[in-house]
Amino acid sequence: MLHDMIIIGGGCAGLSASIYARRYNMDVVVLTEGLGGTITTTHLVENYPGFTSVSGQELADAFINHAKANDVPFRIGSRVSRVWKEKLPAGNGTPELEIFKVQFGADVHEARTVLLSTGTTYKKLGVKGEAELASKGVSYCATCDAPFYKKKNVIIVGGGDSAVKESLILAEHAEHVTIVYRGEKITKAEPINMKRVEATPNISFRLKTNLAEIVGDKRVEKVIFDDNTEMDVQGVFIEIGRIPLTDMVSDLGVEKNEKGEIKINGMSETSVPGFYAAGDVTDTEWKQAIVSADEGCKAAFRAFEFVSAQKAA
Repeated sequence: MLHDMIIIGGGCAGLSASIYARRYNMDVVVLTEGLGGTITTTHLVENYPGFTSVSGQELADAFINHAKANDVPFRIGSRVSRVWKEKLPAGNGTPELEIFKVQFGADVHEARTVLLSTGTTYKKLGVKGEAELASKGVSYCATCDAPFYKKKNVIIVGGGDSAVKESLILAEHAEHVTIVYRGEKITKAEPINMKRVEATPNISFRLKTNLAEIVGDKRVEKVIFDDNTEMDVQGVFIEIGRIPLTDMVSDLGVEKNEKGEIKINGMSETSVPGFYAAGDVTDTEWKQAIVSADEGCKAAFRAFEFVSAQKAA
């Protein structure tokens, strides 16, 4: 079956695109490991228009329910491993057509256009003990794991807005939270979030410091910093950025930047005609749910125009 559009990813970008694609009466399908995306790991969202204050999961549910109301079909549970292009030979009065093929688990889906909205995965520190103690005191998601650290001492490594917001979640459960950052001061956090941190008595900073090693037998017991000082902690949360999930489109030859992010123009178009990208997987500098939704909508519009032109040829 040849779809008009395949959307890879079920987060804010992909779900927004699916709603618009269905409103354009396109034959669309969403292929994803799970619905909701990264926003589901966010404790509170207070900057999405129409929602004064909402949990990340609640906002994702609103997107999902909106897509379902527009009869968007989902295929959930597998991962897209490869996207490539093939030519369909001319025949029965139809011209030769170049289509996209998408490997999703054991199945191959075909479409005239594809949107990549796979988002990112967590960046690792690469220090000694990190891999060995993953899920044994080392975590990359405070929203997911903070309740396991009630009355315990934890650190969070990172200096961006995400790290600051994650520290606030941790402070609701942990005895004490220390933000460890290599810079002289936190500069990338939203002012309102910094004010909240500074007003939280069980959050402190350790600046101009790098984490060198995570130590523990069966669970995290302490950390060692680059100045050879040690701190007894039971949890290490790492929030140092994300890596875009783009490996599956290597065969397309789509243009990326030095970070591996897909390059797009103002309408979510890539260097490959008919192939679009939206959300955190792109080279858009500002990573926000509302930006992802915007890019997804634009991609659906451009895909509609692309498919309409193909069918009219």
